[in-house]
Amino acid sequence: MKDSERRHAARFYTVVLFIICIIVSIIPAAAQNTVIHGTIRDAKTKETLPYVTVAVVGSTQGVRTDNNGKYTLNITGTFTQIQVSYVGYAPVTKNILPGREQTIDITLRTDTRVLQEIVVKGGKKKKYTNKNNPAVELIRKVIAHKAQNRMESYDYVQYRQYEKMFFSLSNLSEKFKNKRIFKNYQFLFQEQDSTAIGGKNLLPMYMEEKLSDNYYRKDPHAQKQVIVAQKQVKYDENFIDNDGLSTYFNRMYQDIDIYDNNISMLSNQILSPIADAAPTFYKFFITDTIRDQQPQLVELSFTPRNTTDQLFEGSIYITLDGNYAVENAVLSVNKNINLNFVRNMQATLSFGKSADSRYHLSASDLKIDFGINKNKGGGIFGERTVTFSDFKINQAQPKTTYEGPSVVTVPNADEKSEAYWQSNRLDTLTAAQRDIYKNIDSLQTIPAFRRTMDIITLAVAGYKNLGPFEVGPVNTFYSFNPVEGFRLRLGGRTTTDLSKRYYFETYGAYGFKDEKFKYFLSGTYSINNKSIYKFPQHYIRASFQHDTKIPGQELQFVQEDNFLLSFKRGDNDMWLYNDIFRLDYVHEFPSHFSYRLGFKKWNQNAAGGLYFINNIKGESNTVNTIRTTELSAELRYAPHEKFYQGKLYRTPIPDKYPIFTLRYTQGLNDFLGGDYGYGNLTANVSKRFYLSQFGYTDITVEGNRIFGQVPFPLLDIHRANQSYAFQFQSYNLMNFLEFVSDQYGSINIDHSFNGFIFNKIPLLKRLKWREVVNFKGLWGNLRDENNPAYHPDLLAFPVNEDGTPVTYTLNGRPYMEGSIGISNIFKLLRVDLVKRFSYLDNPDVSKLGVRFYVKFDF
Repeated sequence: MKDSERRHAARFYTVVLFIICIIVSIIPAAAQNTVIHGTIRDAKTKETLPYVTVAVVGSTQGVRTDNNGKYTLNITGTFTQIQVSYVGYAPVTKNILPGREQTIDITLRTDTRVLQEIVVKGGKKKKYTNKNNPAVELIRKVIAHKAQNRMESYDYVQYRQYEKMFFSLSNLSEKFKNKRIFKNYQFLFQEQDSTAIGGKNLLPMYMEEKLSDNYYRKDPHAQKQVIVAQKQVKYDENFIDNDGLSTYFNRMYQDIDIYDNNISMLSNQILSPIADAAPTFYKFFITDTIRDQQPQLVELSFTPRNTTDQLFEGSIYITLDGNYAVENAVLSVNKNINLNFVRNMQATLSFGKSADSRYHLSASDLKIDFGINKNKGGGIFGERTVTFSDFKINQAQPKTTYEGPSVVTVPNADEKSEAYWQSNRLDTLTAAQRDIYKNIDSLQTIPAFRRTMDIITLAVAGYKNLGPFEVGPVNTFYSFNPVEGFRLRLGGRTTTDLSKRYYFETYGAYGFKDEKFKYFLSGTYSINNKSIYKFPQHYIRASFQHDTKIPGQELQFVQEDNFLLSFKRGDNDMWLYNDIFRLDYVHEFPSHFSYRLGFKKWNQNAAGGLYFINNIKGESNTVNTIRTTELSAELRYAPHEKFYQGKLYRTPIPDKYPIFTLRYTQGLNDFLGGDYGYGNLTANVSKRFYLSQFGYTDITVEGNRIFGQVPFPLLDIHRANQSYAFQFQSYNLMNFLEFVSDQYGSINIDHSFNGFIFNKIPLLKRLKWREVVNFKGLWGNLRDENNPAYHPDLLAFPVNEDGTPVTYTLNGRPYMEGSIGISNIFKLLRVDLVKRFSYLDNPDVSKLGVRFYVKFDF
């Protein structure tokens, strides 16, 4: 560059810099930006006050304090005063200096003038009634105005949402805090007021944050969340499914919409205090009238009529401006509630006024303290706060905004810098929350912590981690059965420490009675270069298995050679030796639609008391092996499905959404040794129905049809259960191999009353037991072409040693069984008394039985 060009460039940049300086100096003078920080406390207790309104006098500008009583207010204009108001406190007005950044801390005093006169009278307590009760009349007006106060009353809504979820070990003793392993890690602990939920000492363990833009359209209905930033504490994936952990916590701590009839919480649904049926189950009392605030508010307190029912107690503040809207709400639960492990719970909801003078949710805070012992000992404290901003109504966005999945995460949402979070958080972090991400990283380097996690993983999942390889599951190392006798098994699989793309699994087993080795080997290739434990999965897998199997035993969430399943009722000596080669392709999508394509080469050999015999030209003939070659396809759609990915299974987190499955298998005759050509079509739908105070019902409906002629091992051998464990997808009083069909329909109904009946019985309500009922019905048929009675060349149905048939068809009438039971015994155990209603004359059947099931539930 020439000297003259350098001089011209220098002059140019000088002029630009000068103009920028002028603009920067002019803008503050013109806009008069004022920034105010501060904390608001109770004047008497000095505790911080969350969700206090801080408004600019003479304008529509304002904010609310966060969960820690802090606020930051950016003011545009030359305003000189702010006013602070909060339900139950006298409003405070403060002068401010326009155009400057300043800190203004404020204390609020209880306003005794707003309290109504309280008259205490002796004598007989008046019986509560809904009739001529002004509190009930008011709540009925709130119920009548629900539709107009909901977001769904607008054509379009959009807002920004910030979520923060925080979990700690709670109520820790000083002895625990001062343990030797924490000597150099005292920085991990958080101290708070000993009267606060969670107790004095907390040990933060988990945190996640999420920032999203949300859009709603009434017609056609659409609701979409676009996650623009997210952050999460990460644990070693060999121990914990981080995504599943987040999913589980979010299912427990769902958004609270007080205008819904039922509020989802802790995998339950609790009747809202402003539900249509609320006056039937709640008692309401007018406890305060706030006249010095516009609009005027009425504090309406409520409590369950039966304190053990799954209901809230607390207070709501209702506006008297004709909207009868909720301006504030505090929800908690009674200490006697039939809710497991919950020591304390409090949800605080705050509502802000929209441009049309109606109210929308502006902040929510849900705190829950869990513990095995409700009165003492350590536990877990969890808190989820949600803050809303930029609430806009009836401003349509382009159609593409509302299209696609209901939840979308923008690329690199989890890679936002700390500077980004500091600028975009709608709430502030405490010191413990601010440091938790790095503190957990430090915690995971402590050998004692890693040893503890290793022990927990071994106890819960059954695997011992050895780095790139893990051994297990331990509950299958030893079992026994009539065919193999004493069985030993040892196996394991690779971990993500070896590779995220390649995954191998194997085991070897030996039966001391049949003196045979069994084995399994599989290899998986992850096409999307993600762990196969990560959703959505996309992989191809090849496997070969040589092992035993009980015909008709299809277990869910448990290994077939689990030691506890070795104990069975009745005769159980008809088994199979299977040789199975499989090639599977699985592709899941973020929408929770998935498909699976499979190839299967399957050889079945009779074992134990089972045999394969047919009759050809009047002569009995023994068949050694049933050979099949199959192609299969499965479609599955589970909208909004939630689950925790464990070491062995995906454990579903129940919700109200249905799950649809369609499966077709085609047997290939004369292809790679296959001897049979047939088709097998199965359709299955399952769904949970929440019935508010009456509990919930799980219903599964299934139908099947086999096309073509096949021997009985290829028919539908209906799922039986001869163990003493209660199995939801099996028939608990049906014997193995008892029924076969080539077409059937079934229904499975399981209902939990959540203690609705027992809570009304004085001697039982203290036990917190819950009543359950179950019914299973199976309607089936076997066409003549598949019945060996009409086609002797087909394999004969098995008979026992006495020549008595053990396998039957369902022609003419259904198989039915039902049970009544008690769940939540010791908060873990369910016991059912099961009764069989049909086919009672079949040999060796159990007409009545007791079955057990271990279930962790809230």
